[in-house]
Parts: sequence; structure tokens; C-alpha cells
Amino acid sequence: MEGQSSSYKPVRPKKFAASRKPSAAESKYWKSFSSKLIEQQIAAVTCINFCPEPPHDFAVTSSTRVSVYDGQTCKVKKTISRFSDVAYSGVFRPDGQLVVAGGEMGVIQVFDLNSRLVLRQLKGHSRAVHWVRYSPSDKLQVLSGSDDTTVRWWDVPTESEVLRLEGHADYVRSGSANPSSGDVWATGSYDHTVNLWDLRTSNVVLKLQHGKPLEDVLFFPSGGLLATAGGNVVKIWDILGGGRLLHALGSHQKTVTSLCITPPIRVNSNDLVTSKRLLTGSLDGHVRVFDISDFKVVHASKYDSPIMSMDLSQSMSTMAVGTSEGKLFIRQKKKVAAAEGANKKSISNVIYEEPKIETVLRPSNYRYFLRGRSEKATEEDFYVAQQRRLKLAEYDRHLRKFRYKEALVSSLKTFNPTVVLAVMEELICRRGLISAVSNLDTTSLELLLDFLRRNVTLPQYSRILIPFAHKVLDKCAGDFCLSPSILHQVAILRDKVEDEVRLQESLQSLQGLIQPLIQASIRGWVAEETIQVFIKREQKLLQSGVLDLVCHIESLWRRRGRGRVIKLSF
Repeated sequence: MEGQSSSYKPVRPKKFAASRKPSAAESKYWKSFSSKLIEQQIAAVTCINFCPEPPHDFAVTSSTRVSVYDGQTCKVKKTISRFSDVAYSGVFRPDGQLVVAGGEMGVIQVFDLNSRLVLRQLKGHSRAVHWVRYSPSDKLQVLSGSDDTTVRWWDVPTESEVLRLEGHADYVRSGSANPSSGDVWATGSYDHTVNLWDLRTSNVVLKLQHGKPLEDVLFFPSGGLLATAGGNVVKIWDILGGGRLLHALGSHQKTVTSLCITPPIRVNSNDLVTSKRLLTGSLDGHVRVFDISDFKVVHASKYDSPIMSMDLSQSMSTMAVGTSEGKLFIRQKKKVAAAEGANKKSISNVIYEEPKIETVLRPSNYRYFLRGRSEKATEEDFYVAQQRRLKLAEYDRHLRKFRYKEALVSSLKTFNPTVVLAVMEELICRRGLISAVSNLDTTSLELLLDFLRRNVTLPQYSRILIPFAHKVLDKCAGDFCLSPSILHQVAILRDKVEDEVRLQESLQSLQGLIQPLIQASIRGWVAEETIQVFIKREQKLLQSGVLDLVCHIESLWRRRGRGRVIKLSF
């Protein structure tokens, strides 16, 4: 016995496979945008727009003001509040010198970013202007969409209306310019349609039926594809192919309110090919990232409020998301480590270095007796490993002294299922598990029943715990009436197992519904036979496991009542 105790090996809990796959390169890339700060605005953040020019400041429109944030420090630089009512769609001119914004009063105002003075006022709309944009190829003209169902083309220096485009039957709330042609614009309306306008002819060259009120439209950088957001669906249209629908992305549960597309990015440093991503924000609080090569979701992030607007900087260093509750989430990409040679000495230090004076250690110095501590062994030296004292857990100490009941109870007190299962497996190998559950006191029995209640239906533990639960019910049936708390634990265990049985029955009925579909989609008798064997095995395990445990508990109720069914009320 002494030899066995000296060579005792501690119990090693079993490691189960991870339930989630490790993060892919795409997820790691988007998770590198760490949360910089959360700004609370006065009202809902209806528009966010990044300046195309460095340092990529961004304008945030909320309530009756447009706030301009610094692109690097993410602090407020300017606040434009010269609005008599709610402001909408505060965006930069392509050179970043001016800001244009609409408003609830139907007036479009152009501001100087430095002085915050109103330079121009464009009047003509009879209702609120929710969308306005500068022409990407011209600094002097602006296109706007209003709730009066019209789209208007303005000449900013003269404050005059150049074109009035009529073709929508409801509010015009979104639009986008074609990057390949500054004369082609797309506007989205609440009449469920998207109109493509040619400003040279003032006509609608293409009309698309989205089927839901349009919240946002966005041209792809090539100009050949158009993304439209309405309802919980984002649709991709082939403009060059005559407005052919290519994809319908229905990954959101609520209305999609914002779209943006990234510049070419390299997700993995080993990839030689760069690619673009389409980002969608929705009232369900999710931002989803789609790969535009196959339009599959590659990443998703969750916010605690419905998303109203979002945008990304051209340098892909800052991301801003605005919500209906007025929260502005600003996320910045984590900086990469410094360039090569940062830790090396400068040239001046290399040219001249002061000579190091070596100190001679003498016995009068304390460090004299510490010599050789940092020396590493060479190949010729003989290494003597230091024997470390083995630290054992409490259940290991009991197992080492063959105290099976104490070992089981101490493992239950850890409230770690993997540890308890490891101790049970060790006791099964020693043929001492049944003796460990005999003559348990009330507190230990409550711990054991609570453990079974929590874990008996888990698939990774059920193969051991279901037979063990049968043994516990047989061995400890006489102790159930000693304490009301033990009866309560048994009742909860019974209810938990019955719930599991009902769940398994519903899953079996669902399995019966999808089994013909699986058989119809699979070709070949080998795959079909494999599925049948798997189904029969699962059904057999179900019938012999959980169902037997329910019957066992019910029989105990009747046995303890001496022929009468005990009804407990807790």
C-alpha cells in the first residue's frame, strides 16, 4: 500500500472538444476594431459621414446639430448648431472644406467648416430634406431628396435650382452617385422603387422594384452593381445588365437602415489578393459583413440599440455606428507594432560607446555567493532535475488514502462537472463508486442530487450519469423521506428528466419530418444506410436512458408511498 501511495498519479479531468470553432482571420480582423469610446448624443444619430481627405474627420448628425469629430483622437472639433429644427444628412464636400446638411424645415444649408458660418441656403423644398449629397466630380453642385417626393439638383454658388426631378410617389430618403459617371444618380423612396436618373436628360433611365420602403441605396465602386436596403432585405442589382436581380440578402430580422462598402482590404497578412466587404446595419442591433465575391456573411457584431447609421473611414482605421437611442459607438483599429529596428541602438550610440568597467567580485560582496545562478547548462554537463513536491487536490488526497466517499463529496463541492466525472471514472476503475454513495449524510446527498439534476441530461455526461442515477435511486431510496429538501431535489430531478423526454420526443417528430427530405437529397444506399443506423442508435439510447430513468423515479414514488402515489407540493 505504501508503494502504491508513493506512486499515486492525480486525477486528470477530461477535456472535451470546444463547442465553437476558433476565430477565423475575418473575425480577428474585425475584432481588431476596439471600442474607443461611446458618446451620448441628444437624440437619435441619423447620419454619419467620414471625410474622404486625411485625417478623415467625421460628421455626426443628431437632433439640431452636426458635430465634427477628429479622425485620430475621436474628440469633438466643431459643433454646427445653426438649425431652427431637426437637422439631417450632414456630409462633407469631397475636399473636406465645407459641410452641407438638410433639415426638417426643407432648407439645405452649406457651412464653412472652420468658421461654422452659413455660406449658402438652398430653398425650394416644401417638406423635410432627409438626404443631400455633393457631386463627387464637382464641388459646386448638390443633389437632394425630400419628403415632398421630389429630387432636386442645385447650383451652390448661385443658390438656384437647376433641375427638378419628379418620378417618386412617396418620401425620398436615400440616394447614391455612380462612381463611374457623375451624371448618373440613384434615389430610393418609400414608394418601394429605386430610380436611376441621368442628369443630362433629366429622365429616369431605369426603375427598380425593391418591394419595401427604401432606407438606403449604395453603388459599388465599379458602378455596375447597386445595393438597395428596404425592410429586412438587401438586394444586389446588376445595373449594366438592365436591372437584373443578382442576390437578396435576408440575414437581418428587422429593417436595414444603413449600407457602406469598404475599400480593398487584406484580411490575412499572408493573402496577396485584396477584397472589398459590404457592411449592413439594422434595427435589430446587428452589423453584418458580407464578402462581395459570394455575398456570404463573414462576420457579425451586436450592439445594444437599434442601428440608424454607420460609416467607415477610407483608411480603414476608424468605424462609427449611431443608434436610435443617441449612442455613438466609435471603434478604432488596434495599432500594429513599431517598424523594424525600433529597439536597436541609434547610429550615434553605435559610433561611440563608453567602455564598460568590469567589477571584480570579492567575498565581501553578497553577489560573490550568487555566481553561476544564471548560467545555462551545456551539452556536456549532467543536468539534475529538482524534484518538486506534488500538490494534490482534496479529492486526490482522499483517493490516495482510499477514502472513496470523502473523495466523491469533495469533488462535488468543487461544482465542476469535469472534475466530478473524472473522480467517478477513477472510482469505477477501483470498483468503489457504489460504496461511495452508501450511507451519505443529508448534506452530501443534497449535493449529489443537485449535481445529477444539473448534468444528467447533458450529452457529454449522460453515458455515465444515467446508469449512476439508477444506482443512487436504488441505494438511497430509504433516505429520501428523512429531509424535505431531499424530496424537493428528487422532485426537481424528475421534472428535469420529464422535460428532457418531451424535448426528445419533439426532436424525434421533427426528425421524422426531415428524414424524407434527407433521403430524397442523398443518392446512394451507403449514405442512406449510415443515416438509418445512426437514427436507430440514437433512438435506442433514448429509450434505454432517459425514459428508464423517468420510470425508475415514478416507481420510487409509489414504493415510498406503499401503494399510494405521493403528491408533493413545494
